[in-house]
Amino acid sequence: MQLEQATQSTINEWLNGNYDQNTKEEVQSLLNKEAFTELTDSFYRNLEFGTGGLRGIMGPGSNRINKYTIGTATQGLSNYLNNKYPGEKIKVAIAHDSRNNSDYFAQITADVFSANGIHVYFFSALRPTPELSFAIRHLGCKSGVMLTASHNPKEYNGYKAYGADGGQFTAPDDTLVMDEVAKIKSIDEVKFDRVESNIESIGEEIDQLYLDKITALSVSPDAIARQKDLKIVYSPIHGTGITLVPKALAQFGFTNLTVVEEQSEPDGNFPTVVYPNPEEKEALTLALKKAKEIDADLVLATDPDADRVGIAVKNNDDEFVLLNGNQTGSLLINYLLTAWQEKGKLTGKEYIVKTIVTSNLIEAIAKAKNVTYYNTLTGFKWIGQVMTQLEGKETFIGGGEESYGYLIGDLVRDKDAVVSCAFIAEMTAFYKDKGSSLYDALLNMYVEYGLYKEELVSITKKGKSGAEDIKAMMEKFRNNPPATLGGSKIETLKDYELGMQTDLKSGVKTALELPKSDVLQFITEDGSIISARPSGTEPKIKFYCSVNAPLKDKQSFKETDVSLGDKIKAVMNDLEVY
Repeated sequence: MQLEQATQSTINEWLNGNYDQNTKEEVQSLLNKEAFTELTDSFYRNLEFGTGGLRGIMGPGSNRINKYTIGTATQGLSNYLNNKYPGEKIKVAIAHDSRNNSDYFAQITADVFSANGIHVYFFSALRPTPELSFAIRHLGCKSGVMLTASHNPKEYNGYKAYGADGGQFTAPDDTLVMDEVAKIKSIDEVKFDRVESNIESIGEEIDQLYLDKITALSVSPDAIARQKDLKIVYSPIHGTGITLVPKALAQFGFTNLTVVEEQSEPDGNFPTVVYPNPEEKEALTLALKKAKEIDADLVLATDPDADRVGIAVKNNDDEFVLLNGNQTGSLLINYLLTAWQEKGKLTGKEYIVKTIVTSNLIEAIAKAKNVTYYNTLTGFKWIGQVMTQLEGKETFIGGGEESYGYLIGDLVRDKDAVVSCAFIAEMTAFYKDKGSSLYDALLNMYVEYGLYKEELVSITKKGKSGAEDIKAMMEKFRNNPPATLGGSKIETLKDYELGMQTDLKSGVKTALELPKSDVLQFITEDGSIISARPSGTEPKIKFYCSVNAPLKDKQSFKETDVSLGDKIKAVMNDLEVY
């Protein structure tokens, strides 16, 4: 195997350019070993600065996360900020999670901003992603950067860029930032020389302000006071959640918290798990073990940057079961709207938000409570955009997405596991105070609104060839959509890339209101929704299957759940994606 000319040319730039000696030696070592596959993946393109920033495997190369790709991204962001706010004092905030090199990459980011005349508020130690969003808003920053790769494996790191509203960039600014990053053709254009006077350390004072404002959002403090000894098990899975989640639970009034000690220490190697992802059952093994030991009411686990949370509760057979993101999100919205209603807080000006691949059960709940709901594209930045557009006009109660990310209140513009953990505990106390477990609350919700069952199927396709395979799969579905899925005819096809919805019975086409995105949705006659979407942050194509049926009573749950599970299998077989 030989390297393509363009790839070899980029490698030569790194060997001969203004890069440090260690980096050059690592690249030369790969050449000496004829590690052509690794070299191709490392250098065949520039790591794409997408609408959210960067995410990739750490190592030398233009398609890897390292000092130079982080520096280039920051220089591009600096150029954008200096162009957008000429003559103004520009402030940014920077935080990092527990991943290997996150602190180092945070320092590089601060160096470059400071060298470009930008004032940096620098968190002195690791912090959750949502606290960065809060700090941007509180400190009047024009931008911010979080060094994290969320729940990816330990080999990854990343760079999340935020705008002045505390949310990730949306149009037109996302494109303007990407354009500035793409304009940088040489590492010599990046200013790496730190200006110490432009960097200001922040930390505990922001923590306390953030926690106080979260606590002020509490809807059911009376129920917490009566159920304060609720037994909660919490794991930060070696991440940043340990800095704030226990404090938030304590401030809400919970007195009986057990932290999973084996996972309490921040560690970028994530030694006790395969993936530091609360969506994975394996990541909660130790937390579930502890929960069984103490007969806990609730299990909480957050990912490395503490923006996602997974939960487990006891079912009616006295077994701990994991709830998926759709179940937790639906429970939270149902609780919030119920509690607001009971307290007489619903005025007609409140709203909730979810993404197009998140359970329509949330819509059903909002309709029943006469609360406005909005659908957005996948990605929390779109939820943040709606919040910013409606700020001062309508009141945001809560929102979320199926991938274990939720937000209550408008303190930040990103998913927030700190506030979510506090409110999931409050919700558990609220139902326990009424003589119900959280599991019973789930079943009662299904009886009232219907049993919605969702499943996410992800197919990984790595490297250059994988990206081409994913593109081909999406083209196939666009050009030759299936006629039926799971035994039900497809009634509607939504192509968000074309911005068009087609009624397959009449052939009538109507425009979709959301921004364009590479997503296809098939809606069947029986109300099933199947979405196909390439991941924006991982080498995967994702299929979101949502099916539903009425649930006549709680005793019928298992039978109906199995039936819906069989339907999802039939849908995936019809898609023929394996």
